[in-house]
Amino acid sequence: MTPTSAGRDFVIGVRRILDELQIVVDGAKAVGRGEAGYLTIGFYTSLSAGNLRASLVEYGRRIPQVEISTVEGSRSRLFDGIQNRTVDIAIVTGETASDSNRSMMLWSERIIVALPKDHPLAANDIIYWTDLERERFLLSERDPGPEIQDILVSKLASPGDLPEVVRHDVSPENIRSLVGAGRGVSLTWEACMGASYAGVVYREARDGNGSTRIGYRAYWNDGNDNPALRNFIRLLEERCPPVASGNGPRGGVSRTPDPSP
Repeated sequence: MTPTSAGRDFVIGVRRILDELQIVVDGAKAVGRGEAGYLTIGFYTSLSAGNLRASLVEYGRRIPQVEISTVEGSRSRLFDGIQNRTVDIAIVTGETASDSNRSMMLWSERIIVALPKDHPLAANDIIYWTDLERERFLLSERDPGPEIQDILVSKLASPGDLPEVVRHDVSPENIRSLVGAGRGVSLTWEACMGASYAGVVYREARDGNGSTRIGYRAYWNDGNDNPALRNFIRLLEERCPPVASGNGPRGGVSRTPDPSP
């Protein structure tokens, strides 16, 4: 038996349809496994260096077909995004409570002093907090500026004597530009050291106990069934393995921050 001319056209058309259907089926399976699809990550730290950047690079290497979108914003904006599903996961500093159902401790990063390059302390490899008692600090009003100010006050405040702090409603990046212009010094964290600014040098801040560190946490909605999110959380668990399981804030998982930068 041989097909007619019309039959051959029919077979070719059916094969094309079946091939296209198989592509759709394979794509749906890949999305279901978290090997394709979309993932939105919220943050307010720098992507110039550090663990967040490294995590994004590794996730992209492992699962290149997932399209990653990023949202930079304040804590409140990111947590609102988690609740309304415009943000899959938020990575922020500190132990902030939120309405999201799950959280996990991630890594920690050293607090770094940003100085004008001609500042007398710039000649030191390490700066001690007591060296900064008379300095004028420039901080951002945006996150994590208020948290950095809390660390500053805890290190330098004494009865009746608070450190001089000037807060600006600009990004942390522009704060470092002001430092380079000689307007004062500032505090930042390791993830920001991948970006250089004219006239700015970085030095580690220490006290008698060693480095001062700031911790990071990941927050997400437990009802979010995005498979790409599950794979990203698995990657974070690999990079920040738990030493003990238990209930963290609002049903989260308690973890010890990774001390590496």
